[in-house]
Amino acid sequence: MYTLKDNNVQRSQWGSKIGFILAAGGSAVGLGNIWRFPYLAGENGGGAFVLIYLITVAIIGFTLMLAEFTIGRYSQSNAVGAFKNIDKRFGFIGFIGVIVAFLIMGFYMIVGGWSLAYIFKAITGTISTTDPNFLSSSFNELVVNDFQPIFWGGIYIILNIFIVSSGINKGIEKASKILMPALFVIMIILTFKSLSLEGAMEGVKFFIKPNFSEITPKVVLNAAGQAFFSLSLGMTCMVTYGSYLNKSENLVKNAMIVPLLDTLVAIMAGFVILPAVFAFGFTPEEGPSLAFVTIPAVFTTMGTNLGTIFSTLFFILLTIAAITSSISLLEIPVAYLIEQRKWTRRKAVIITSIIVFVMCIFSSLSKGSLSHVMIGGKSIFDLYGFLTSNILQPFGGLMVCLFLGWILGKKKALNEATNEGTVKFRLANLWIFLLKYIIPVLIFLIFLSGLGVFNI
Repeated sequence: MYTLKDNNVQRSQWGSKIGFILAAGGSAVGLGNIWRFPYLAGENGGGAFVLIYLITVAIIGFTLMLAEFTIGRYSQSNAVGAFKNIDKRFGFIGFIGVIVAFLIMGFYMIVGGWSLAYIFKAITGTISTTDPNFLSSSFNELVVNDFQPIFWGGIYIILNIFIVSSGINKGIEKASKILMPALFVIMIILTFKSLSLEGAMEGVKFFIKPNFSEITPKVVLNAAGQAFFSLSLGMTCMVTYGSYLNKSENLVKNAMIVPLLDTLVAIMAGFVILPAVFAFGFTPEEGPSLAFVTIPAVFTTMGTNLGTIFSTLFFILLTIAAITSSISLLEIPVAYLIEQRKWTRRKAVIITSIIVFVMCIFSSLSKGSLSHVMIGGKSIFDLYGFLTSNILQPFGGLMVCLFLGWILGKKKALNEATNEGTVKFRLANLWIFLLKYIIPVLIFLIFLSGLGVFNI
């Protein structure tokens, strides 16, 4: 069994509590909230989807978040080492996280590139219109183009390389302290603007009023998958970030704050986009293009100059939100290569990024010239997302639960989570019980449903 005294490697630590909260929150808050959550809500019955999502976050989100923080800080190691050093039989759990990170980056970097491209579309005024047909056409032209998404995705990857290669304190933490507060300010402004639109209340009703007849196995699976995707769970991202925490940090409080921040932004994004969907005559089932066709329409109503400024700012911040998440994804394999393979940080970042870029080329082309290539009825782009949010992340989450509950054990887990009993955690026994018996069953059902062999 592994103990901290066996680890003689000098590792970086977060410079401050707020730095960690913003970095971990930034990992959770990203395109999953602003881009993915609203369109999934639109496709899955609005309020019904939101209800299941909130239940999933409350029960599974906090439980797994604290579990990953606990394993990470206890081990003081990268995703693979965290499990392997505690019990060498379970290093594969960390490898699952590394694979998930690559798969998500394989399409996430492309979507980040779309955001970059839209910054320049907003600046030049080419999307300054409320015409839904024009905006939809403009977005589709970008997505199916064989060159532009790869070009912008490449620039986006370079931004990630610059931040992650600078390290934990000077790179990830410093960037998060600047980017996250700016994101919240703009989200608040956008929420009020969208809610003030004529006809917006229909979108609000669709978003917050659940129609229980809409709660189907598909909705449950998609909501749970989104919770895993958005909170960065089941991919050992929070294990990696948790490993950089000092022993005085309150893990229980942090495990509550991060999901709350993430959920707050997701709900705000829903209030920004879905009311606008109804106000401008779009359909909520529009899909991944929602953020790219409705937001420009909202800002156009502000007038030419003000609309251009806010539209540009929004897509800058959409890119920022994407970056705060993707740098955490990149850190997972980078930390592994540094600590397990003894690579330099620069080498690990560059080699990882090259692999990701190649994956991005294929996922982007699957929207264009390779759209005829289908694997299991899905394009390469969609396959990456399906494998991660519906299968690998739930499976990874299941393994984390079983590992902490049955391998690390109750005594060590509670000692770590409560700082040797100095932090009050009234639900400690319930947390362990959920991890050992309840959450694994729920995740297993989600996992089987994702494989298509079991319907909830």
